[in-house]
Amino acid sequence: MKPITLLGSTGSIGTQTLDIVAQYPDRFRVVGLAAGGNVALLAEQIRKFQPEIVAIADPSKLNDLKEAIAGLTTQPMLLAGSEGIQTVAAYGDAQTVVTGIVGCAGLLPTVAAIEAGKDIALANKETLIAAGSVVIPLIKQHGVKLLPADSEHSAIFQCLQGVPEGGLRRILLTASGGSFRDLPVEKLSSVTVADALKHPNWSMGRKITIDSATLMNKGLEVIEAHYLFGLDYEQIEIVIHPQSIIHSLIELQDSSVLAQLGLPDMRLPLLYALSYPERIYTDWQRLDLFKCGDLTFREPDHRKYPCMQLAYAAGRSGGTMPAVLNAANEQAVELFLNEKISFVQIPQLIEITCDRHDCIAQPSLDDIVAVDAWARQTVVEQLYAVK
Repeated sequence: MKPITLLGSTGSIGTQTLDIVAQYPDRFRVVGLAAGGNVALLAEQIRKFQPEIVAIADPSKLNDLKEAIAGLTTQPMLLAGSEGIQTVAAYGDAQTVVTGIVGCAGLLPTVAAIEAGKDIALANKETLIAAGSVVIPLIKQHGVKLLPADSEHSAIFQCLQGVPEGGLRRILLTASGGSFRDLPVEKLSSVTVADALKHPNWSMGRKITIDSATLMNKGLEVIEAHYLFGLDYEQIEIVIHPQSIIHSLIELQDSSVLAQLGLPDMRLPLLYALSYPERIYTDWQRLDLFKCGDLTFREPDHRKYPCMQLAYAAGRSGGTMPAVLNAANEQAVELFLNEKISFVQIPQLIEITCDRHDCIAQPSLDDIVAVDAWARQTVVEQLYAVK
């Protein structure tokens, strides 16, 4: 059994990862769990998977968690707060750590896991976006694997198997278009949070669903792809593919194009990241091309999705600018989810914050953490500018 640790166990990525573990108990064993504040679900996961160590991000809920599992014969080590999560990430004999914590909160635990010699199944794109210039050298220094566990980068990774070094020419990242792909741009100013959370294809967490609606998720994935696969930004393109059957494509030097297809099910890339380089048989629903019908593509509308261009610009600037972009986006999305700003004000606040940032060309991890906090505060301070 491969020993694994799961960061973000009560979120969308976490629960789907544990679905895989439950289906293949002879293949995977849970060493550690870390979660936010959902005590009831975390306690249920502890009872079912019997991890050795557990951390809850909200320290005020630690006693509640202790009470919830008081009846267990074998008790895990219980920790709390960000330091507790980092301890879980680095703990024990876990071979692979699945990083499912949403946002930049996943950065320091991922670094802790890398420094402890763990392979990373990366479902937290913000780690590379904010700190790719720091994380990639750490991966090489510690000789661990960085395996993409989101659908698009997993698709690229799968297509690249067997491609010789230097054979990759271009990456095509597919995007569903999100909740508003068929809505005229003129109507975006009046959409609600409930509207934005109605993703047509995928079942995801609230933050990533909003990122999908703004297409910032795809802009962030462009930056992630730059670090994962070593291509310049001019070689990474976004294409709208409403059916979400083709999860991404690569173009090779001879102009051949390879695509990875599958139903929109996050368990597929998660399973591949956990089992790589093996392919494990599943009894999950299989892709039926006759039922799929047409697979269509269109160019993204930059008027509807200004976040894409902001992401490209931040990626090209490099240094601390992607970290600022990511933090500003997280803060703006939170304000939108709390109904403090409108949907169209999300990119406005991000752009203002990036414009105000004095970029550090070669940042340390401390620099990245500092500018992350600065960007979040700046978004809040600039609220008046977009009212």
